Amino acid sequence: MSLLVLIHVLSAIVGVGPTFFAHVLVHPDQTSAQLRESLALGKKLEYFPKIGGTIAVVSGLLLIWLGDYGSFMQVWLVGSLILYILIQIIVIAMVTPKSRRVHYWVNLEENKQATALPLKQEQLLKSVNTWFYVASTLGVLLFILMILKP
Repeated sequence: MSLLVLIHVLSAIVGVGPTFFAHVLVHPDQTSAQLRESLALGKKLEYFPKIGGTIAVVSGLLLIWLGDYGSFMQVWLVGSLILYILIQIIVIAMVTPKSRRVHYWVNLEENKQATALPLKQEQLLKSVNTWFYVASTLGVLLFILMILKP
């Protein structure tokens, strides 16, 4: 059982971890070249939440099923699942589409020498950054629930 707890905790850290510094990568005060590099790095980091998050959910459900944690309807457990789902919705529905549009713009050949972003791309980037802050806050709450569970 302790091996399953270890897998769960490590996968949760790996799965949610990139969310905590993604807003550092996509801050609006960058040249298009810097932003292109940041977005490329961010794209590579997307694999961690996909793999780690999936393992965290599966191992968490196994822990509940195999362990002595009580009812599935406990506030900390349901709250943790809701927070995790909200983080996924934010990243998939709010961040990814906007991030892709900025990524597309900075990778257009005619924009590779641009030193500043146009207003539309800057607004998209600010929105992405804000949503990453929201996801980070939810991630902190998620870890608090997981740590302080009864």
